[in-house]
Amino acid sequence: MNDLAARRLSLTLGGKPVLHAVNASFAAGRVTALLGPNGAGKSSLLACLAGLQHPVTGHAMLGGDGVRGLPAQQRARRIGFLPQVADVHWNIDVATLVGLGRLPWRGRWGETAEDRAAVAQALAATGMTELASRGVEHLSGGERTRALLSRVLAGRPEWLLADEPLASLDPAHQLEVGAQLRAVAAGGSGVVLVVHDLNLAARLADDIVLLRDGRVIAAGAADAVLTPALVGDTYGLTVETGVTASGQRYIVPVARPA
Repeated sequence: MNDLAARRLSLTLGGKPVLHAVNASFAAGRVTALLGPNGAGKSSLLACLAGLQHPVTGHAMLGGDGVRGLPAQQRARRIGFLPQVADVHWNIDVATLVGLGRLPWRGRWGETAEDRAAVAQALAATGMTELASRGVEHLSGGERTRALLSRVLAGRPEWLLADEPLASLDPAHQLEVGAQLRAVAAGGSGVVLVVHDLNLAARLADDIVLLRDGRVIAAGAADAVLTPALVGDTYGLTVETGVTASGQRYIVPVARPA
């Protein structure tokens, strides 16, 4: 399994610099959360790692390959991407939508038994099996998010990149989908998530990349990065951290400095 990395990656959007010579490495078999305030560059970095944005300087690298230099089909097989806003423009059923995740693997003979098994597994992983025949237009926002995540999972990519995949889910489904994302990493794939909820990041992530104003403030193991000093400096807050009786780390914003 090849690691994913940003190498001195700078990006400008609409004439405005949004990433500044970002260096960051992401390890296969681990969940990495991108954290930072609004406008920090989290979604932009994720899109560059997926090969969807063209940096002004630097590269996103997958092993020894530049991500944007990969043939489209190979890139789609190796990197699965779930954007923050993913519209579905026609009312297909959930199973058909999830089956689209297998398109990079389809040959001239169409759907195979392996494709069907991958779709069934992805639906089960996100708790969507019972909704497989429902039209996408009749899903709630959270159900749609889970269906779209199922589509990415069906492709069985080496890397799963997702922009706020838990934001529209209720707490129970956040835990369920979060557990599935950790299972994806445990299976050897790399997972990179944009997360706004500090406590969800603390629960899910092995590693953290803290961003502010398009620059990396800190990166490393979650326990080393999610400290009151680093988190407080990144967000301009006073924060308190602790560990519950069950061993779960928590982070509480207290106030803005006077």
